[in-house]
Amino acid sequence: MADSDIKLQEEELVEQEFQSLLNDYRQSIHRQKTEIITKAFHFAKQAHKGVRRRSGEPYIMHPLAVARIVIREIGLGSTSICAALLHDVVEDTDYTVEDIENLFGPKVASIVDGLTKISGGVFGAQASEQAENFRKLLLTMSEDIRVILIKIADRLHNMRTLEFQPVDKQYKIAGETQYIYAPLAHRLGLFNIKTELENLSFKYEHPETYAEIEKKLMLSRDEQMAAFEEFAEPIRQKLTDMGYEFTISARIKTVYSIWRKMQAKNIPFEDVYDLLAARIIFEPNPDMSEKDQCWMIYSALTRIYKPHPERIRDWISTPKANGYEALHVTVMGQNGQWVEVQIRTQRMHEIAEKGLAAHWKYKTGVADETELDKWLRQIKDMLEHPEPSAIDFLDTFKLNLFASEIFVFTPTGEIKTMPQGATALDFAFMLHTELGLKCIGAKVNHKLEPLTYALKGGDQVEILTSQNQVPQDEWLSYVTTAKAKSTLKNYFRSEDRKYIRKGEDIYASILKRLNLMEQQEAVLHRTMRYYNIQQPRQLMLQIGRELIKADELEKVVQPKQKSRWRRFIPFISSEDPHDNDTQETIQQENGQPAKQKKTQLILTEENLGNAYHIAPCCHPIPGDEVLGYREKDGSITIHKRNCKTADFLKSSDGKNIYSAIWETHRQNTFIDTIELRGIDRVGIIIKVLNIISQDFKINIHDLHITAEGGIFNGRIQMYVYDTAELQQLCEAIRKIQEIQSVQRITT
Repeated sequence: MADSDIKLQEEELVEQEFQSLLNDYRQSIHRQKTEIITKAFHFAKQAHKGVRRRSGEPYIMHPLAVARIVIREIGLGSTSICAALLHDVVEDTDYTVEDIENLFGPKVASIVDGLTKISGGVFGAQASEQAENFRKLLLTMSEDIRVILIKIADRLHNMRTLEFQPVDKQYKIAGETQYIYAPLAHRLGLFNIKTELENLSFKYEHPETYAEIEKKLMLSRDEQMAAFEEFAEPIRQKLTDMGYEFTISARIKTVYSIWRKMQAKNIPFEDVYDLLAARIIFEPNPDMSEKDQCWMIYSALTRIYKPHPERIRDWISTPKANGYEALHVTVMGQNGQWVEVQIRTQRMHEIAEKGLAAHWKYKTGVADETELDKWLRQIKDMLEHPEPSAIDFLDTFKLNLFASEIFVFTPTGEIKTMPQGATALDFAFMLHTELGLKCIGAKVNHKLEPLTYALKGGDQVEILTSQNQVPQDEWLSYVTTAKAKSTLKNYFRSEDRKYIRKGEDIYASILKRLNLMEQQEAVLHRTMRYYNIQQPRQLMLQIGRELIKADELEKVVQPKQKSRWRRFIPFISSEDPHDNDTQETIQQENGQPAKQKKTQLILTEENLGNAYHIAPCCHPIPGDEVLGYREKDGSITIHKRNCKTADFLKSSDGKNIYSAIWETHRQNTFIDTIELRGIDRVGIIIKVLNIISQDFKINIHDLHITAEGGIFNGRIQMYVYDTAELQQLCEAIRKIQEIQSVQRITT
């Protein structure tokens, strides 16, 4: 096909996408400002002219896709659509924010400026840049929430087109998405987007597992939908008789949520029973409150199906912190399986789909403070006392993003929202910083409780204080909320500065006494090496706290006489053992050979333990989906891709992540663990051990069995070659009649 024909086809494709965007906008509730959107489109199209994405399509298709997400899936208006169309113009072209302001006004320019400041992901190249980058995101978000909403739309489209990125880049982007963007979407009430971001992240981090679960899900889909229709029919009849306009739809669990349940409960796919949920969305009668009508439908539903008494969630009386309202009930269906049913009005559904953005777009400036306003105010409070480390700062911010809420009362009956798992000490810091710093305990429901008491929904809490109280280091392990952790860290940093100054004075006096001031830099490095300390401030802190005694320090800093034989001993400089592993490959670039580092590591029996080290946090074995991480000392550690440490490294230090594959030949064995449960019968353990030792010739490292009430639980640690052997072993043990479940224990 001629170049002119390709160009014409692309022009038609771009125009078609733009018309789809306008159609989406015209069908929304917003005022019809198509002229400004058309102007922004043509401006962005001209600015990105000739530029292509990795997929090969014209670059303008990306801003168009982001703008469509902004209108269709988040429900924002013309200002946000224009900002979405222009979001990469300032970063990627010669145009400035001033140019945008002159053409499209201060609001659009302000949002584009905020998006430009946080471009390139949450993390920058250096730690200080990372912290500043993330603070900019929070600052712009607290000023105009549309910045982060468009950024989430941008990330969603990047995740939908992640297949065109190299594998190591996929890990970094997916890890960052899972670590911060999915929780942000959750906190803003964007349930569908949060779910898709999690699912796509999982797809690229664990492609084999994703494909396996997806295949099983597809095979069971027809069966699930048939069960749903049978379940829904009597509900439809009842709601029709009650005179409601409604829809009842099925919601099948995503691959990621199924996998997470499999991991949490150590069960195979076949044992995940709650794959299906039902959602009732109805138009309420204007003459009656929405809350009363939701309970009327609940009553009608529970006359058809028996409810689970402990699985009722009332998010109508007390909505979630992200604005979510609905009534959840789990009932027993015809086939004996539990089915969760969500009951919500059309208004509640819009808030559930489009989150706090739905509240925000209707905001009229009244004094009523929404949950979003409260959260943004918390962000501003955090920015006043930011963490110096980008990672600590991000962790502190992220703490409450995914937390479930409980409701706690003050002594005067005022209701406060706290994250589930929060302690009495968290509650003290939430009320006031000074209360937290001086807290000695609490009266919970008029009963004395310690700082560590985990709050429960409905507790009435009175904080007890003492002027003599000072925070202790272990308090950091008592608290779970962002405010409490950041306040305590700031307090301890302030105390540390005093000890560091004291340590510097002690150290300087020793150097003066030994006449070593002129050599202080060399002496400092020698002292840090001796104590295996990386930072001078850490050394001074230990000296100031008297963890390093002055008389001991004096002996360390004194120069030692070198042996005269030392100069006769040859030293061989060791080369980086990983140079052979990150091999260089040759590719053509403008007709010239160019060197490019190979980023895929090949794991063999020979290099494991030498060039590469198995991570002690997750203990991967051959067959596990893994990645490599280059440590500060240059060594490479191999982690499972679903390891929590690896998740953190993918999001915070993606440039040091390597894709890795196994190429072992069953020469070495690795320790792994299975957990089994079954009916306690005489000889059952002998049957299991015979399969392990005689049938599979596997050596057992550790064995732990308990039995109670006719049921036994066992945990067996053994030496296996790979995951395939372990899977075959589990299948063989499952065939024993008394065995109910057998599963590999993953970390």
